[in-house]
Amino acid sequence: MTVDGRAFPGSAVFDVLNPATGKVVAHAPVCSRSQLDGAVAAARAAFPSWSRRPAAGRRAFLQAMADTVEAHAEELAGLIILEQGKPLALAHGEVAGLGHWLRETARLDLPETVNQDDGTRWSVTERVPLGVIGALTPWNYPLGQLSFKLGPALLAGNTVVLKPSSYTPLANLRLGELLRDVLPAGVLNVISGEDELGPWMTAHPGFDKISFTGSTETGKRVMGNAARSLTRVTLELGGNDPAIVLPDVDVKRVAPQLFWAAFANTGQICLAVKRLYLHADIYDAMARELVAIARRVRLGDPSAADTELGPLSHARQYQRVVELLKDSRDQGHPFLCGGLPRPGEAGYFVAPTLVDNPPEDARIVREEQFGPVLPLLRYADVDGAVDRANNSEYGLGASVWSADTEAARAVAARLEAGTVWVNEVMHLDPHVAFGGLKQSGIGVESGHEGLLEFTQPRTLTVKRGG
Repeated sequence: MTVDGRAFPGSAVFDVLNPATGKVVAHAPVCSRSQLDGAVAAARAAFPSWSRRPAAGRRAFLQAMADTVEAHAEELAGLIILEQGKPLALAHGEVAGLGHWLRETARLDLPETVNQDDGTRWSVTERVPLGVIGALTPWNYPLGQLSFKLGPALLAGNTVVLKPSSYTPLANLRLGELLRDVLPAGVLNVISGEDELGPWMTAHPGFDKISFTGSTETGKRVMGNAARSLTRVTLELGGNDPAIVLPDVDVKRVAPQLFWAAFANTGQICLAVKRLYLHADIYDAMARELVAIARRVRLGDPSAADTELGPLSHARQYQRVVELLKDSRDQGHPFLCGGLPRPGEAGYFVAPTLVDNPPEDARIVREEQFGPVLPLLRYADVDGAVDRANNSEYGLGASVWSADTEAARAVAARLEAGTVWVNEVMHLDPHVAFGGLKQSGIGVESGHEGLLEFTQPRTLTVKRGG
């Protein structure tokens, strides 16, 4: 681990598995409760000098961090492949994304508003850092999700204690090592542990904010723990994103885009398409195209250059997806392709599976599968499709697909989601806010609004004239 700028062994170790084989490939350190206290204390001690640095100085550190990430991209990508199962090209893209996000975040400005400047008084409201940030990142994008937390938190003047998922600690621990010589001691502390470490962090009174990405159920527990100390939270949680495809689309052209909108990273993306609403006029043609793509996809060793889909990231998620597949099978929902994996196969592999028009109350429709299984849902009128798409506890992302962008835009305006795309999905930008409605989260990440989440307003007023 990295605490106060130095290597810090854990109180014990835990196994890290390769999801492509199910075998142990590394051991990661276990952070004890007292060691967590030490990491928080180190971040607290570093905060005054870091927060007093001019913004231009902190920007320079973010650029240096990006340089370091890019210089070690091959190594970091290799660790992501090993611990997460992400195919080679996606792993390299994830590392490149972290470097890009750090550079672009460094360009953001913290606002200062002059409220009054006359003979009576001078008043200004500025944005000041919160203090020590607890950052908890998920296993599906070990470094990618860090992009939304690390740069904004540090640019705003905060210090950070980072805990990656216990399924994917390696890339983050290595990043902590690499940044020891880049950042002042205590500004970034990287710890790891098993199930108990997250609750210890979210209930710890030494944090001024918790930034968490993960499931909605875990997010509720995070919020409950943080409430004990009135610790601020930003929660980026689950999604069950609908895509509505209008009948005028070019099926052959759009089908590959829809396939990868659902199945990229083996479906383990919060913003992936999870429910695909197809107009009755194109349902059969689109289904045939999607099945053909699914049967051509190369599923296998994520370190191989030609692999397109890797395994699910860990045994718990694999069992979750298998459970949903069994439920669909038992309920009589037809599989157009894929289905349950064969018993005894090595690794956590599930072939891309398309479920043929299950009922709206089916588990595969109501729940977030977070895996390579997609329900195709037939609709006859767009009003009904919008109502069905909105009938969810989630509201993270959504998309509309049409040859008529104005018609699609009108439909998109009626969807209840934090981000709605037309003719694409999952496009994010360092300068654009991203967050969810309903039970998909609280607060936003990225962009100017995301930066402000790591600050609080402070107003200074000076009375003039004696």
